[in-house]
Amino acid sequence: MDKLTKSQKDEYATSYAILALYDGGAEVTSEQVAALLEATGNTEVEAFYPIIFANYLNDPETLGKLIATPGAGSGGSGGGGGGSGGGGAGGDAEEEKEEEPEEEEADMGGGMDM
Repeated sequence: MDKLTKSQKDEYATSYAILALYDGGAEVTSEQVAALLEATGNTEVEAFYPIIFANYLNDPETLGKLIATPGAGSGGSGGGGGGSGGGGAGGDAEEEKEEEPEEEEADMGGGMDM
């Protein structure tokens, strides 16, 4: 935990508070999250974290889906696992190559023409 930045620690503390509320069947509101953070000694968490997280995760169904699908909420931190194995991976590599030019065209298509 020493290597984490303050904002990362705030995000973790807020996330764990929301998970605790969800697991306990309590309503997820910014007030509930802030109260739980205070009760657990996390008094230095920036005030906007409970508000932002609770606004997004206040629906138990949304939160349940997020928990049930690991990685669904990630911000795309790099590509998938490398294709270092041989054998049946040949077809997948061809599909990936076909998709890449479309993505590049889409990235370059915006800008001044709009």
